[in-house]
Amino acid sequence: MTQGVAVVGLQWGDEGKARVVDVLSEECDDAVRFQGGSNAGHTVVANGRKHVFHLVPAGILHPQVRAYIGGGVVVDPFELKKEVEEIGRNVPNVKERIKVAAGCHLVMPYHRSLDTIYENLKGDERIGTTGRGIGPCYADKALRHGIRAADLLEVSALRQRLETVLPIENALLEKIGGLPPLRFQELMDSLLSIGDWLRPLIADVPDLLRSALDSGRRVLFEGAQSVLLDVDYGTYPYVTSSNSCLTGLFAGAGVHPGRVGEVWGVTKAYCTRVGSGPFITELNGPEGERLRKDGDEYGATTGRPRRCGWLDIPAIRYAAETSAVTAVALTKIDVLGDYDVIRVCTSYRNENHRVYYNAPWRLAAIEPVYREFPGWKRGLQGVRRREDLPSQALAFLHFIEEQLRLPVKMVTFGAAREQTLRLG
Repeated sequence: MTQGVAVVGLQWGDEGKARVVDVLSEECDDAVRFQGGSNAGHTVVANGRKHVFHLVPAGILHPQVRAYIGGGVVVDPFELKKEVEEIGRNVPNVKERIKVAAGCHLVMPYHRSLDTIYENLKGDERIGTTGRGIGPCYADKALRHGIRAADLLEVSALRQRLETVLPIENALLEKIGGLPPLRFQELMDSLLSIGDWLRPLIADVPDLLRSALDSGRRVLFEGAQSVLLDVDYGTYPYVTSSNSCLTGLFAGAGVHPGRVGEVWGVTKAYCTRVGSGPFITELNGPEGERLRKDGDEYGATTGRPRRCGWLDIPAIRYAAETSAVTAVALTKIDVLGDYDVIRVCTSYRNENHRVYYNAPWRLAAIEPVYREFPGWKRGLQGVRRREDLPSQALAFLHFIEEQLRLPVKMVTFGAAREQTLRLG
């Protein structure tokens, strides 16, 4: 493993990145979340116990790993506290191993309210957000009136920021949403209270990461969401509010591109999506419902049922190229084993113009062209080597490698940590 390793999703999130992160973190010293917020749900099943992460890097399950939350992450401090305490019931020294970048913007109560207001105003054009205030927080960051973790270090600085910001937010709540204004002192008191808990965690994370890399520590960078949800390169406007492809790592963690030598792209053996937006290979009706049931496709954060469809090679290839992926992890291949026919989209029909994944209205007329494969009709529980895989599964993997022009170096075939096969 090279010194700096990144993990990014190649679909619309929910690919099983946390599972890959958990396996790779066993060989690492540090783990870093570099973008997103508590709208991201990462699930790891380890030692018979299910762990769900929203803000804390999943790598913290390994006792040697120090965990960092980079400045590109927007942090709800109350949710972070709850998550750390929950994880800490089963994992040692969680709070002692976490540092939060001083530049992290804080998700405030008014951000959650505004999230709901904006979604309701869009009517049929709503995006399908989680309602956790992530978009409005990133908007405030761009508008330069956000509140950051650094502001909690000085009471006077926090008071000055809140005196400037709250009238703006209250005007939006009242005039657009018809909601009562938030009281300054109540909000100030709650921030002072959570600040007492958060303050020991706040640090200069970019400097700590540079020092770690300089000293030879192995650092794993965890992405949230995925390339096709990237605010610039995804299916805009049905995207998240941050750069969830590889470029988001460098700004969000504060390290330069030369620090990352290996990029793992994670994709399921089929595709899923939560919320609105184009989905070329989506299966509706009984086929989609079967795939949802077989794959247990429900959101870790919201519990919402995921939309399901066949693997879309052109979209995955685009995502891999956008993030300079060097190796692929293919998850949930066990879900497809019982199918008589497995389909993989290899190209698009009705493509009389260039495909722009960040212009979804141009995807509406595109139809998928499929290649069919037989299911392998047997379980994979005893698989320990590539050669143990059924011949049909090997043919499926080989085809994906050829189409993506990348090696598949990991496959997963169940929820547990040990149901993972390293291929190289």
